[in-house]
Amino acid sequence: MSQATSAAPPLLLQTPLHGLHVELGARMVPFAGYSMPVQYPAGLMAEHLQTRSSAGLFDVSHMGQLRLVGPDAAAAFETLVPVDVIGLAPGRQRYGLLLNEDGGIIDDLMFFNRDYLNGGDIFVIVNGACKAGDIAHIQQKIGARCAVIPMPEMALLALQGPQAVTALKRLAPDVEQLVFMTGGRFTIAGCDCFVTRSGYTGEDGFEISVPASEADTLARALLAQPEVEAIGLGARNSLRLEAGLCLYGSDIDASTTPVEASLNWAIQKVRRSGGERAGGFPGEKKILAQLDNPASLARKRVGLVALDRIPVRDHTELQSLEGAVIGEVTSGLPGPTVNQPIAMGYVKPEFAAIGSRVNAMVRGKPVAMQVASMPFVPARYHRG
Repeated sequence: MSQATSAAPPLLLQTPLHGLHVELGARMVPFAGYSMPVQYPAGLMAEHLQTRSSAGLFDVSHMGQLRLVGPDAAAAFETLVPVDVIGLAPGRQRYGLLLNEDGGIIDDLMFFNRDYLNGGDIFVIVNGACKAGDIAHIQQKIGARCAVIPMPEMALLALQGPQAVTALKRLAPDVEQLVFMTGGRFTIAGCDCFVTRSGYTGEDGFEISVPASEADTLARALLAQPEVEAIGLGARNSLRLEAGLCLYGSDIDASTTPVEASLNWAIQKVRRSGGERAGGFPGEKKILAQLDNPASLARKRVGLVALDRIPVRDHTELQSLEGAVIGEVTSGLPGPTVNQPIAMGYVKPEFAAIGSRVNAMVRGKPVAMQVASMPFVPARYHRG
């Protein structure tokens, strides 16, 4: 009888920029099924501050891109998310939440109206770890009403920071005309790109969808600009936390409703009680009831700052000053820009007011924290 052997670990996928990351000396780690750069030789702190002060280039090609095609695309997609899809004008982008029947968040995403009524599409970007499930879910739910077309042939780069526009407009001058959450097609360094002025760092910047075959050419052209350095997943995480932005799988998941996650701003009035197209999305009764009666919530996402210089990490228990368990940290780390340990997490609503004091239990000892407004670093989106 042969000796039992453990199953080999699954092979990691590689983005089109894998060779470039290795060439640049990146430390590669498994992430969402891919081999991804967590940091480069300069290190996480330097990369974080580079993005805040100048411009950083991120490979986010592990994320999923898909097209919804057909005259019914917006109405169909609106049945899956609690946001205004039909009212989104051509040339505009919006943040969305894919929901399950209990109102839990299957994924958060971005979608763009590329004039779907006149031969274009609704362009959707979903999280890498969720993309296979998201695409299958969308196909199963609305595939009979519009074409759901995955785009595995495309790569995705994010150029972020106050000097991002300075660098990019050398290669494509007209991108300067874009404002936050708008976009269009541009030729950049000879590459055919779809560019949106958006990102997930709190800074001005751009997300660039480009054919995978042209991604290396584009990345090298951007890195040749004096303002731009390559940035890894480590700094991406610290940047998004300072910006008060959720990480799917940590701060939001299928057990979290948008209202618990303090994402009410992402649900437009037209989809709320009394709105022209109120409800009509999964979990509508639960979510509308929470919106209409916030006192019904059992928990709420908040920002937290440590009053001592002790970092508080993910999954740390939160207690009241009297020692009762009141919640948990979902993301936490030292904030490089604010020079202070910061976190976000969930607490019982009576502890959610700005200024409330709580204790985080770090190795059995209480660390004093205070509920703070988010973002921790003011957003610098270019709104025109």
